[in-house]
Amino acid sequence: MNSLFFHYRKFPGAEIVKLRGPSLSRSEAASLAACPVCDSCRDSQEPSQPDRYTASMMTRSATPTLASGAATIWLAAWFGIQLPPAAAGEPAAAVHRTLFPTAAFEPLLAKARRAGLRVLSGRHLVLVTDRPLRHGDGVADLPGIFDEAFPVWCRHYGLDPADRADWLALGCLVVDRDRFRVAGLLPDQVPDFTNGYCALHRFWLADQSNPDYRRHLLLHEGVHAFTTTLLRLDTPTWYTEGIAEWLATHRLAANSPSFQHTPIPASPADVEQLGRIEILARLRASGEAPGLGDVFQLQPTLHGTITSYASAWAAVAFLAGHPRHAAAFADTEKGPLDDRFTARLTAHPDWNPVTAQRDFAAFIADLDYGYPFDRMVIDWSAGRPLTSPGATFAVEAGRGWQNTGWQLKIGHRYQLRAEGRCLVGCLAGPAGSIELQSEADGISIDWYRGHPLGCLLAAQWDETPASGGIPRFTVHGAGSLAVLQVSQA
Repeated sequence: MNSLFFHYRKFPGAEIVKLRGPSLSRSEAASLAACPVCDSCRDSQEPSQPDRYTASMMTRSATPTLASGAATIWLAAWFGIQLPPAAAGEPAAAVHRTLFPTAAFEPLLAKARRAGLRVLSGRHLVLVTDRPLRHGDGVADLPGIFDEAFPVWCRHYGLDPADRADWLALGCLVVDRDRFRVAGLLPDQVPDFTNGYCALHRFWLADQSNPDYRRHLLLHEGVHAFTTTLLRLDTPTWYTEGIAEWLATHRLAANSPSFQHTPIPASPADVEQLGRIEILARLRASGEAPGLGDVFQLQPTLHGTITSYASAWAAVAFLAGHPRHAAAFADTEKGPLDDRFTARLTAHPDWNPVTAQRDFAAFIADLDYGYPFDRMVIDWSAGRPLTSPGATFAVEAGRGWQNTGWQLKIGHRYQLRAEGRCLVGCLAGPAGSIELQSEADGISIDWYRGHPLGCLLAAQWDETPASGGIPRFTVHGAGSLAVLQVSQA
């Protein structure tokens, strides 16, 4: 990609810094100037102004051994977010299609009671479990939380919850599978699942040591029951599992309703032991992060992998949240939800495969807790040649990568000068909070992805990174003074 981008590094991770990712950033602008390097330009720079960066990009000597051409650079005000652990989900695709109508539940519940199993009832879920009663484990609350999630799922698909008031699922929270088999509540047709399995109105899940993940897994299976019975969903694996992960991702609030859907969790504490963002970070670091096309090709397996669930969740979160692609995704979700779902999405008149792949790669590269889609949309326009002795660009501290519109000549070197300040957070002190401001070099009170807090980055989008992996931004310069050299278009 032949454009130059700017970004500031901001990170909310340190305990002493009261930050929550980009959402608390101030939108001060940074002014950046690009001009051929010369002493007169450098000496004439205005003094630094509060709450602003001023940077200059200056051309140095050309290197004729490099290929001719031009490339555009991008700058960005990078505000870090933060990072959870991983977990697996339930088997994809080939769902057992035997119908278990609601009328069949009473004989099953009678069997459960005769076997000494606990039966917990809500409006939309009856939960049977052999887990011993333990104070504070949250199991008794699960049917009520399920009931709170149900209207959220209905609204996502444009359904009226009142018209589905009699919809009911039967879930089994299993510690000892043999006990459920003997009681007649775990049919032979149900495969030996790892974490969970759904068959229309009925689902089973293995008990989990962590209450948060137990609750997530129950809701994940509940979404499968909801979509397969009310919507007759039979979509490709990435959507089937991705929408179950996405609609099940939540936090519990202190007030009612306690279920709050969190498409992108704001904090690791909200989704303890879920780990989707962490596993994607590990894939990114190892060069194994998937592209959007890779996710679309996920195949159904009985025992899904952690990476497949994380990738499917990421694809749905991206398509549902990104302003450039959300409308096409929402139109496709209106149905039918069948095996041609991906084909209809990619045939939508607003779908641009090149832009979608690039946006998804940028999303995976910067994904973290509290990711704000509206402020991370990237302008992929090609830059224009720098024809004047200097050029300036204002970088918004509250946004992600920002296209400068500058096209730099391949083989030439440019000097970037930056001045000004931006707010990166607050320190908790005995006399109250203290604002933390950073100049373009950043402050080393904390670091985010290898750079000090508040550091200004200049990068180029690389479609084919030399180190392999999916396309990503390659940083060519950082801080208040940097020399950039573009080696490819």
